[in-house]
Amino acid sequence: MSLMERWEMAARRAARAERLSADEAAVLWREAPLWRLGEIAVARKRAVSGDKVYFNRNFHIEPTNLCVFNCRFCSYRRPKGSPEAWDMTMEQIEEKVRSYVGSGVTEVHIVGGVHPVHDIYYYCDMIRRVKAILPQAAVKAFTAIELSYMIRKAGLTTEQGLRLLADAGMEAIPGGGAEIFDEEIRARICPDKGSTAEWFDVHRTAHRLGIKSNATMLYGHVERIEHRIDHLLRLRALQDETGGLNAFIPLKYRNYGNSMSEIGEVSVIDDLRTLAMSRLILDNVPHIKAYWVMYGRQTTEAALAFGADDIDGTIDDSTKIYSMAGADDSRPRMGVEEMREMVRRAGFRAVERDTLYNEIEK
Repeated sequence: MSLMERWEMAARRAARAERLSADEAAVLWREAPLWRLGEIAVARKRAVSGDKVYFNRNFHIEPTNLCVFNCRFCSYRRPKGSPEAWDMTMEQIEEKVRSYVGSGVTEVHIVGGVHPVHDIYYYCDMIRRVKAILPQAAVKAFTAIELSYMIRKAGLTTEQGLRLLADAGMEAIPGGGAEIFDEEIRARICPDKGSTAEWFDVHRTAHRLGIKSNATMLYGHVERIEHRIDHLLRLRALQDETGGLNAFIPLKYRNYGNSMSEIGEVSVIDDLRTLAMSRLILDNVPHIKAYWVMYGRQTTEAALAFGADDIDGTIDDSTKIYSMAGADDSRPRMGVEEMREMVRRAGFRAVERDTLYNEIEK
């Protein structure tokens, strides 16, 4: 069988929503024309969410960029004493949250460095303070690596820790910290960071407790296509087991200001192939997010023709993680009408959602 016949066979299987094997995914990812991947991915997206593309009104709290880990790809972390380091007080956090009273935000997204001192009780207090000011907004908080560290520091099991956080008002978990699940690649890019097993333990336990989560993949550095496929297949297996993943977010490695800068960045073509293949491999994860802060507005609009059905939220210049890594928009914010217009131009219908993908009628 020729290479063309192999990818055509895989493409037809994907178009029929049949589950792809690792080998089929590899030949499709490498050999299928970009237009064909986009065509199939959009058809699969329409089967899940029709003509809808989701967004929300959100802002981020990034309490600190101090971190016990020193990942090679990270442009965000600063050592204690650096003039670029910050460690927000509870009063500063409350002041920031108060500035959004009456704004219509429905989600507060909290992630940051893995602080060397603070444990789970500190973060439970933080969540309670946020909810006291914005009771109507969902708190989506802390990567699995942050959670694992703070829970372990308090001497609790994963389940005990997640129950405490849920009781404080945490309603969902973001997908960060996944990076690449392959242990050899992980040892090269984040050798001292929490393990793949820790990431899965936190998410699996959260799902068992009824806490929904997202998942991510950091791509475009030293990994190969096979590592990306392995990552996606592990997520597909988790979703088969628990059904607790709301969305998958492929995160492009940006190379400014970190110790892997010599690697460079992958092309927009690679971004679009990655989005399309994420949609086709993750046949059981409902939403694929093109995170506009990371991709920039033009690529995000293009992503809607490659299977993405979510573009994240308004952000309101409240995150520095990608701007410190060289993202196009150094002060990321996008108004609701701008988001609606972007989606209209791509031929879809913008729908405002909450954290759990319930549609919000205005």
